[in-house]
Amino acid sequence: MTDRPLRKGKALPKATLGKIRRPRFTYDPQLLEGVPYGLGRDFGAQSVWVSNLCQRFTSLCPVTGQPDWALIHLNYIPEARLVESKSLKEYLQSFRMHGDFHEDVCRIICDDLVGLLAPRYLEILGEFDSRGSIAIWPYVQHARAADAEAQAILAHRRLNYAPGAYGPRNPPPT
Repeated sequence: MTDRPLRKGKALPKATLGKIRRPRFTYDPQLLEGVPYGLGRDFGAQSVWVSNLCQRFTSLCPVTGQPDWALIHLNYIPEARLVESKSLKEYLQSFRMHGDFHEDVCRIICDDLVGLLAPRYLEILGEFDSRGSIAIWPYVQHARAADAEAQAILAHRRLNYAPGAYGPRNPPPT
């Protein structure tokens, strides 16, 4: 038996939890849902770093209409909300028929998640497969302006960035 309160009522997403939805293959930011972080409990851990990896992300090249494949890494330090994983999966799948440049896809994802979560810090790394022998790996960051620690993380990670450096196979520099 647990002494933790269970998530119920407003603490649970209403649109997706336990429900089957028809997949959308056109970009739709309204698919994203957040859940409260640390509901009804004091945690001993001072901070949490959340990492999500989408291994089969697809979107379309806006010039040729051909599919682009990528790994999308999402790393963030939450404040009051977490992204609900099923909604994140459906949201990322909604890019399947969306045509945009790789850099803009990553900026859109970052902006949508910042708008939903208001995290302390968030970064997106897209590892897009090569096309014409050129792989493109955009890296996008957000840090809350009034949060000195988040701003320091942003500056440190940007100054020490190397392609793929913050993916799960390569830990960040210390």
